[in-house]
Amino acid sequence: MAKKREAQTRALVGLTVLLAACAVWAETADRGAASASATVIKDATILTVSHGIIAKGSILIRDGKISEVGQTVDVPAGARVIDAQGQFVMPGIIDPHSHLAQNGGVNEGSLAVTSMTAVEDFIDPTDVDIYRELAGGVTTTATLHGSANPIGGTSAVIKLRWGQDAKGLLFGGARPGLKFALGENPKHTRTQERYPGTRMGVEDVIRQAFTEARIYAQEWDEYSKRVAAGDKTAMPPRKNLTLEPLAQVLRGERLSFVHAYRADEMLMMMRVADDFGFKVNSFEHALEGYKIANELAAHGAIVSTFSDWWAYKVEAYDAIPYNAALLTRKGVMVSLNSDSAEEARHLNQEAAKCIKYGGLTEEEALRLVTLNPAKQLKIDERVGSIDPGKDADLVIYNHHPLSVYAVPQKVLIDGQIYFDIRSDQDMRKRMAEERKTLEEKDRQTGDKERPPRKPGDRDAGKDRTRTEVPPQGDKGE
Repeated sequence: MAKKREAQTRALVGLTVLLAACAVWAETADRGAASASATVIKDATILTVSHGIIAKGSILIRDGKISEVGQTVDVPAGARVIDAQGQFVMPGIIDPHSHLAQNGGVNEGSLAVTSMTAVEDFIDPTDVDIYRELAGGVTTTATLHGSANPIGGTSAVIKLRWGQDAKGLLFGGARPGLKFALGENPKHTRTQERYPGTRMGVEDVIRQAFTEARIYAQEWDEYSKRVAAGDKTAMPPRKNLTLEPLAQVLRGERLSFVHAYRADEMLMMMRVADDFGFKVNSFEHALEGYKIANELAAHGAIVSTFSDWWAYKVEAYDAIPYNAALLTRKGVMVSLNSDSAEEARHLNQEAAKCIKYGGLTEEEALRLVTLNPAKQLKIDERVGSIDPGKDADLVIYNHHPLSVYAVPQKVLIDGQIYFDIRSDQDMRKRMAEERKTLEEKDRQTGDKERPPRKPGDRDAGKDRTRTEVPPQGDKGE
C-alpha cells in the first residue's frame, strides 16, 4: 500500500507541475494579447551593440517594433511604462545552433543524405526548455538537424514565444538552412553497412550529392527558360525532394550550416564549395578555426563556436579559449552557439569569457551572441541590435549582462513580455503551495483501496463498493 500511495503522490505532483506550466503558458499568451500598442522602457543603461551605450536612456516600442531610442523619447498616452532605472537593456540573445523544440529526435541517420527531412515539420511548442532559455535571455534560435550524416535535414529559425503553437514560434521570413556534418559523427555509422566510414568517404558523399543537384538545377533552369520563351510543350522535370534543398544551396537561396572541428576538413569543405560555386555560410563549432583564420576570412565563412568547450572527444583536443578572439582579429565573423539547452541559458556569460581570453571589447563580446548570429542567419535587418525599425526583442538585466551576477528581469519578443521574473516567482510560490496542499490531502486521506479479493471469491469482477469488510488504512507496510 505504501508503494501505491507513493505512486499516487507522484501522479499528483506531476499533475501539479503540468497545471502550473500551463498556467504560465496561458498567462504569457494573455499578457501578450492584452499588451498596449506602445511600451516605453525608461531610465536604463542601453547596450545597443550597433552604436554604443546610452546611459539612462529610454526605448519606445510601437506595435512590436523599436520606434525610438535615446536619452529621452516621447511617451504616448496610455503607453505601458517599464521603469528600468539601475538596470541594463540589451538585444535578445540569438542562439544560431541548437536542437531546441524538436519532437521525435534530431538525427535521421539511416542514410548518408537526408536533405529531404525537415525540422520545421516537428517543432514542439511544449518543450519546457523554450521557457528556460527564454528565462536566460534567448529570444531567437536556429534549431538544426543533428550531425549523424554528411548531409542532414533542413533547419528552422524560431522565436521563443512561449505559449504560441508551433507555427507561432517560426521566425517569419527567415532564410532556410541545410545541415552538413564532417568528421567523427558522420563517419561513425550506426550500422556496418552504411557508407561512409572515413573522412574521405564523407567528402565523396557531399561531392556526389552536389553533382546530382547541379544537374537537377540545370534541368529546372532549362525548363524555366523554355516556359519564359513561350514554349507550351515544355515538361517540368520530376521533383526530387532530396536534391531540391541542395539545388537551393547552389543558387544561394538556402544557407549551409557545416558541423566541423578540424582545420583540414574545413579546408576540404571550402574547396568543395569553390568547385561547385557556392559559399559555406557557417562552420559550426570549428574549434580549430584559429589555425586557418586567413583562409576562413578569404572564403567569407562565418564561424559559430564554443567559448571554452574542449577535450570531450578526439576532434576537440586542439581547442583553445582564444579561438573566438583570434578569429575576430583576423576578420572572421564569429558567433557563439549553445548546442545545448543548458548552455543556452547563459550565453551572455560565455561571451564574457572572450574578454578574459583574447581581450575583446564589451561590445565585441556582446556581438558574439546578438548581431553576429543575426548576420549568420541573415535576419540582422530585424534583430540583433537596438535600432529603430527592428523587432523589439529585448532583455532587461539587473546587472551588466557580461557579469556573472546578471539575471534577466524581463524578456520581450515583438514588444510583448514573455518572461517576467516576478511573475515566475509568483508562479513557483503558487505551485509550491498547491503541491503542499495536495500532499497534505493525500496524507490525510491515506490509501482507502478495497482489500484484495481472496482466491475463489465468487463476486470477483463485481462492484464491491458496499463490502461488509471495512477498508484498511495505511499501516506503513
